[in-house]
Amino acid sequence: MKRIFFALVICLGLTTNYAFAQAGVCGDFHKKACYMEGTRRDKHSFMYNAQSKSGLFAQGSTSKMRCVVYKGNDYRISVCCETIIGDKVNFKIFDARTNELLFDNTKNDNTQQFEFQASTTRQLIIEATVPLGDVKEEKGKAESAACVGLLIENKVSDRVGFSQY
Repeated sequence: MKRIFFALVICLGLTTNYAFAQAGVCGDFHKKACYMEGTRRDKHSFMYNAQSKSGLFAQGSTSKMRCVVYKGNDYRISVCCETIIGDKVNFKIFDARTNELLFDNTKNDNTQQFEFQASTTRQLIIEATVPLGDVKEEKGKAESAACVGLLIENKVSDRVGFSQY
C-alpha cells in the first residue's frame, strides 16, 4: 500500500513539473499585459485568438512564429513587453509563401499594434525583435531578458458598401 501511495505521489509530482515546464517562464503574459478590447457578449469587438503566444526574450534577440488568417475576418496584432527591456518591440509581418514584407512597425512610428482585414486566407510569419538598449533593473528579474507577448485578436468583418449587386 505504501508503494502504491509513493508511486502515485511521484507520478503527480512529475505531471505538475511537466505542466509548469510547458507554461514556461512567461506563461500567458500576453493575456495579462497586452490590451484586449473584446468580450464574448459583444459580437462586434475583437476576440482572443488562440494563436497568441508569450516568450522570454533577451535584448537583441529575434523570434518568428506562423499564424493563419482567414478571409472575411479583421485582425489586430499587438505586442507588449516587460518594462525591464523598454516599452517597444519591433515586429514585422511576412507572407509565409512569398516572403513578401506586409508590415514593419519600425516604418510606422514604432506602433505596438496593427489592424488589418484578411482579403484571402493565408499563412503569415510574424517576426518579433527586442532592440538593444538600456536595461532597467527590477527586483527579482534578469537584467537582460524579459517576457514579450504577442496578442492576436480577430472578428468577423463588418459588411460595408455594396456587399451584393
